[in-house]
Amino acid sequence: MVMTDKKQAPGELGIVQAFVNTLDVEEDDEQLVSPAALAAWLSDHGLTPTKSVRARTVDLENAIRLREALRSILLAHVESEPVPTGAAMELDVVACRSRLRLRFDRDGGAALEPQASGVDGALGRLLAIVQRAIETGSWERLKACRQDGCAWAFYDRTKNHSGAWCSMEVCGNRAKARSYRERRATGGVAGASIRRRARMND
Repeated sequence: MVMTDKKQAPGELGIVQAFVNTLDVEEDDEQLVSPAALAAWLSDHGLTPTKSVRARTVDLENAIRLREALRSILLAHVESEPVPTGAAMELDVVACRSRLRLRFDRDGGAALEPQASGVDGALGRLLAIVQRAIETGSWERLKACRQDGCAWAFYDRTKNHSGAWCSMEVCGNRAKARSYRERRATGGVAGASIRRRARMND
């Protein structure tokens, strides 16, 4: 799906948004199709210190569980609902696995950094971005569309946080296209059935 600037999350939060959107639910288009694809995505988005990170099947499974936990939180943001318990637990597991640690620098600043390497460390960096977004108040503006079959992550820039889903220009057109495909499929099956009955009666 094409993301307009208004729906794009600012700064590093856009990486978390892009991570959630590695699955286009409507089109059933999965970017993380293999451990190698996961490693490439993490590297391309600056979440690994080197380009040589390797991923295993279990890493891919962990990443997808984290992605869907984040998506469920973004869905909760739409109605300002509490974070789903299962999602919070999954983020805790990832934070523990990545060994996130608060580190202080000589300038007086501090930041969460993962002590784990590889994919665990990369997923920990995603959570560090989430934590910083929580501090700045931008996290709750990252939401996921509640339109059936969408769940696309978008950033709500409205003053009163009223954005509840992607624009109707996007979701409405997608819904219309889906409905059209379903009608065509139904019509095709019905037409074939009518033609078969007609041949039988000849």
